[in-house]
Amino acid sequence: MQKVGYFKSIHMKIVFIYILLIIIAMQIIGLYFVRELEQTLKGNFQTSILDRVGLLEYSAREEMIKIRNEEDSTVQQSLRSILSGIDSDDIKEVRVIDANYQILATSDVNNQSIVGQRSMDELVKLSITAATPEDNIFVDRDTRDRIWVFATPIIYQGEVKGSLYIESNIENVFGQMNEINQILAGGTAFALGITIILGILIAQTITRPISDMRKQAQAMAKGNFSRKVRVYGNDEIGQLAIAFNHMTNRLQEAQSTTEAERRKLASVLANMTDGVIATDRKGRVILINDPAIRLLRIPREMVLNRPIISVLGIDSSYSFEDLIHLKESMNLDLSTQERPFILRTNFSVIQKETGFVNGLIAVLHDNTEQEKIDMERREFVANVSHELRTPLTTMSSYLEALADGAWKDDEIAPAFLQVTQTETQRMIRLVNDLLQLSKMDSRDYDLNSEIVNFNQFFNRIIDRFELSKSQHVTFHRMLSDKAYYVDIDTDKLTQVLDNIISNAMKYSPDGGNIRFGVAEQDHVLTVMISDEGMGIPSENVNRIFDRFYRVDRARARSMGGTGLGLAIAREMIEAHGGRIWAESEEGYGTTVFFTLKVEMDEEGEWD
Repeated sequence: MQKVGYFKSIHMKIVFIYILLIIIAMQIIGLYFVRELEQTLKGNFQTSILDRVGLLEYSAREEMIKIRNEEDSTVQQSLRSILSGIDSDDIKEVRVIDANYQILATSDVNNQSIVGQRSMDELVKLSITAATPEDNIFVDRDTRDRIWVFATPIIYQGEVKGSLYIESNIENVFGQMNEINQILAGGTAFALGITIILGILIAQTITRPISDMRKQAQAMAKGNFSRKVRVYGNDEIGQLAIAFNHMTNRLQEAQSTTEAERRKLASVLANMTDGVIATDRKGRVILINDPAIRLLRIPREMVLNRPIISVLGIDSSYSFEDLIHLKESMNLDLSTQERPFILRTNFSVIQKETGFVNGLIAVLHDNTEQEKIDMERREFVANVSHELRTPLTTMSSYLEALADGAWKDDEIAPAFLQVTQTETQRMIRLVNDLLQLSKMDSRDYDLNSEIVNFNQFFNRIIDRFELSKSQHVTFHRMLSDKAYYVDIDTDKLTQVLDNIISNAMKYSPDGGNIRFGVAEQDHVLTVMISDEGMGIPSENVNRIFDRFYRVDRARARSMGGTGLGLAIAREMIEAHGGRIWAESEEGYGTTVFFTLKVEMDEEGEWD
């Protein structure tokens, strides 16, 4: 998380706000104080002037209304003597003007030339005309001092006799105000300095626990829940710190629980044999486990954040909304020419309590083997039904003929009975083979194993077939004189060899050759039986060990086969821990191989 600058921190914001409030408060107080003090000083100054003006106005009025003799001094002289007695630093000049705006006298010794002239001052005119006192403050052009000018009418018996004009130096009042303002500014600056120090200290008491909680929140964001916020008091911030520590404990417990559940889920998903895919509410893949990656055979980076319908390859047939409403499982056929591959997919919708769809979970299960078993079961039932129906139909036909009177014919009856007996024996062999396969499927059998010399055992079986063969077929034995000892059930392995050799003789033409060979390598004995028959097409070679499978059904059935011999051979070889397979080229014969584990071996190879 980005570090907060000092001047951008809440600590400095509180200090700035605190200082700003103090400045505003002091300014308001200062303005009010200065304004009131200014009004008071000006009022006191004007009152002191007006107190003296009243006496001057009375004296001037008396002189102006006085009836004079020849011996008496003139009005101008009398007024001059009155004004000459004014001795005050505040009053700069006093003039007496009559009702005709003529200046009768002035107290300024240096300005006596204006006596007898007409006064052009507006305040004087207003005071005489309106018979009311008029005042104003002007700035002296020479000294730049402020002058308070006051003009008051001289009234006698309701008649305006003139006006008393006074100029007073009010600059002293403003000078006192400047000194007071300087004192107030200095006090304000000192108070601000104290305020800043106190503000920083006060802000620290508020921001320190907040800063601790910020650091704790940053540590919690990184997964560290071990820190605790220090509680500095029992006020609101202290209560907040206590609640924050409690929340940290609860989050730690919740995080531990969530982590445990996450590990459990990860373990379950990793160890599941089924694949699991989870999506968000828009159908994009957000989770996929390793089994699903293996089943789909695509890299993980090509799955995440892609639509699930594209990942499953069903985007041409389904939409994400279709999958949400799909109630039944879906089979995905991912088969190739090399091998079949079918996935059964079940979809489950993730919903909130409000019913809002939050995503989808798809569970993939490899259903190839089950489909193969189901198909084999259906084929098995169909094949058994077909194999039983053919002899039963033949027997039924011949028995009906015998019942209709054919038994009386000495030539036909024995032949019909012979066919019936042959088909009965065929059904018995079929049922016996089915019973044997059923036992082997259910593992309801025991191997009566014994250690034998396989070459001697193999030669005895070949000798038996060589003595009983009817067609002209040549046996070639590629067996060494060395002994290979194997642990086998001789009865069951005899049945295996009988089935393989019987098939080789059935499909070998007259004058053909059948070869027998044995080789040992790495304690494994490989047995070979090869014929020169019609061969098997390459696409059918791997299926000859399936139950009831025949390359040429008509010919095999005419030879009395049940189609189960090689299937039984495979089961018995696998029961001995070996494997069996065939190699063939159409028109050039077939070679069957199977392996057995050697107990006591001697090195050998085919001649």
